[in-house]
This record gives sequence, C-alpha cells and structure tokens, in this order.
Amino acid sequence: MGILYIVPTPVGNMEDMTLRAIRILKEADVVLAEDTRTSGILLKHFGISQHLLSHHKFNEHGTSASVIERLKGGQTVALVSDAGTPGISDPGFFLVREAVRAGVEVQTLPGATAFVPALVSSGLPCDRFCFEGFLPQKKGRQTKLQSLAAEERTMVFYESPYRVLKTLQQFAEVFGSDRQVSVCREISKVHEESVRGTLEEVVAHFTEHEPRGEFVIVVAGIKS
Repeated sequence: MGILYIVPTPVGNMEDMTLRAIRILKEADVVLAEDTRTSGILLKHFGISQHLLSHHKFNEHGTSASVIERLKGGQTVALVSDAGTPGISDPGFFLVREAVRAGVEVQTLPGATAFVPALVSSGLPCDRFCFEGFLPQKKGRQTKLQSLAAEERTMVFYESPYRVLKTLQQFAEVFGSDRQVSVCREISKVHEESVRGTLEEVVAHFTEHEPRGEFVIVVAGIKS
C-alpha cells in the first residue's frame, strides 16, 4: 500500500512552505493539484519536478478511483490545493474518505490554513469557535444565517471580495450592528490587513474602501 499525503501550501508568502512539505512533494510518485498551472509555479519555485495530475471539485468523483488504485499499487500520492490545506473549503474530503474506506494510510501535514491566523489575530475568543467556510450564495443562505443568530462561539467565514460587503451587511441585520467583527484580508501577503470593530463600523469602512483580495471574516458569538 502507498500513502496519501495531504500537503498544505502557502496562502500567500512562499516562506510559509514547510521543509517536510517540500520533501514529501519531491518524494511523491504523483502530485494531485486543484489547478496544475498554479501548483506548477509553486513546484518550480522549490525545484520540484514531480508529475502533476488535475484533481478538483469538478472531476474528483471521476478521478478518485484511479488514484486509489495507484495507492493500492504502492505509489505515494500527494494532494495539494491552490492555497492552504486541502479539504478546508477546497477539494480533498472525497478522496480522503475513499482512501480511508480502501484501507489506505492517509497523512495530513500541518501547515498553512487561512482561517487560523485570522482567528488568532482577531482579538476575539479563539478557545472555542465554529468554522463555517463559504456561506451558500443563494438557496439556504438566510436559513443558515438565522441558525447562527444564537451561536455563542466565535464564527469564522470565508468570503470573496465581490460579496464581502453584502455579507457584512447581512451579518449586521441578523447578528446586530453592534456585534464585534474582525475582517482579515490578504493573509501573509504584502498588503495583509485586519479591520476590527462593530459590524456597523466595518461595513462603513468597506463602503468607503473597495474590498480587494481574499477575506476571512471572524464574528463574535452572542454573549451568554
């Protein structure tokens, strides 16, 4: 049996790549990539020339069976996403589940995940939290938000720059405009920034300043 390695990659700064991740990618028989062009740049940066195969949310149900056969045949397979840890709002869960079912060993390397630094630097309680990832864009969105209205734990969301203002406005409507929030963008990149305050204050900020980059929104839970 081979081993399936889940390998986190930097969300911004290339220096966040771990030495172990580089070694595993160099030793792997094949590297599965969400986008082979994006991962090709990363691998070239670290002098890694392993064979890349496309594995993303649109083809993972079709390609996972052949990957499992490779693993059963003794090959070492590494899975990477465009940034961060595969499986966290990225492809990965389905393949891991199928590998576990097939009795294949799965090892996940510690490494970059966008929500962890955003949560810890938010100034909000991080001993207990819930990670919600991306909210539904349309169907089920309001139902999901209403289900979180009484959540006492700190809540963590991912959002695109095109929807972040709308999302913050909806949070203010459901959670109350005085709820504390920290909005972190471009984590580990040159223009990394955290905007903290009440939802009303942060909505005002992004109304005046056009949102740019990738966002993590950290919202305080309701006070018990």
